[in-house]
Amino acid sequence: MAGLTVSMVRVAGTSSPPMRLRNSGMNQAYACSITWASPKDHPTVRIAAKHSGTNAQRVVAMARRLLGRLAYGSRYDRVPWGQRVYVRPGERLIREAQWRLLIRQRPVMPLAAYQRLRPLGEIEEFLSCMMCGESRQQPLFTPTGGAPGSKGWRYHVVRCPSCGFLYRNPNVRPERLGDLYATGYSSFLTGKYAANRQRRYDLTMKSFAPVFDEGKERRLLDFGSGVGLFLELAEQRGFDAYGVDLSPESVEQANQRLSKARTYFGAPGDVPEIAAGGFDVITLWSVLAHLPRPLEDFRLFRRLLAPGGVLLILTVNARSLLLKAYGAGWSGFTKNHLMFYSSETVRTLLGRSGFAGVAFAPHYGDTIEAGTTKLPADLVTRLRRNVELSDGGNMMRVLAFADEEAIGRWGGGPLTVHRLHA
Repeated sequence: MAGLTVSMVRVAGTSSPPMRLRNSGMNQAYACSITWASPKDHPTVRIAAKHSGTNAQRVVAMARRLLGRLAYGSRYDRVPWGQRVYVRPGERLIREAQWRLLIRQRPVMPLAAYQRLRPLGEIEEFLSCMMCGESRQQPLFTPTGGAPGSKGWRYHVVRCPSCGFLYRNPNVRPERLGDLYATGYSSFLTGKYAANRQRRYDLTMKSFAPVFDEGKERRLLDFGSGVGLFLELAEQRGFDAYGVDLSPESVEQANQRLSKARTYFGAPGDVPEIAAGGFDVITLWSVLAHLPRPLEDFRLFRRLLAPGGVLLILTVNARSLLLKAYGAGWSGFTKNHLMFYSSETVRTLLGRSGFAGVAFAPHYGDTIEAGTTKLPADLVTRLRRNVELSDGGNMMRVLAFADEEAIGRWGGGPLTVHRLHA
């Protein structure tokens, strides 16, 4: 495809490329060389880093942003970074074409051949596709991360060649999942992160009103409740609220925060107050990507819901333009994420778990939806159109209906309910 091609290599000494980026923390310099295939074409940025790892990925991200400014000018500086790919002229079509090319180029191999290529960690196992059972693997990305100077983390993401599901392989064994959250995880859920989470809760609940407008005499379970930020809101809305989490530190902090709601350490089946079921609402706030056995968990959620109950899911969207634009540097590839869903694979999961229907709400960006970022009318129109054409945006908002009673009660208004089949 014609466009702006950027090659990134590590350089030493006093070389003088057209663009030079320096990472002072690791004392490494990088050069970016820029060529235009055609000045009339929409520019696209492709960066190949010979020096791999977390440090290189950060420099790649910096280079992409600088080159985006070079290619598109300053008009889009006011647009939040996560939404720029949706509003810059022609970029959606370019990213979609890049994704199709990537899928055509990457090899598909039997699981046995893939296993010979990858070392298996102490807490890991190899998987076939959890959505359709396909054992063949199509390796796509190797995300890395971690603070400078730390050991960091690294894993491999594959695509199912049959249904398109993205997942980490090798993956974490279910019985060792708690190892990821044993210490230090609660500190990740506080500070600025907490304020952003509260805003995201409010915006998502508005998307699915009136489910969350009044909680009196209704039971709610927050699965993966963390330090209790959402349970605090559920209390205020009158819900009889419960939470469960695998981080003992988070559970302790949550119970110190809450007045009426209670959160528990462990799995739902281990807590009598939760295992009894009868919940009107179950919420999974940025939890779905953490589940190593999603089908088992979702069948449990279906059993825990009362007649007329609903399940809310907020998760990263594996069909977002950001993934197609940034590949291994996508923000959805975080240390503890195991599986990555699109609206299509979420429907498959819900249908196989016994849910009757599902509705989706688009995500246009938190600050834009909250009104703290103002965009010109033409950019708002373009953003909405491209988000709707790109599986709903960077985050996926899902409301699943347990049965026909739930669809009849909560499926009206602006929501489009898609019926599901096992």
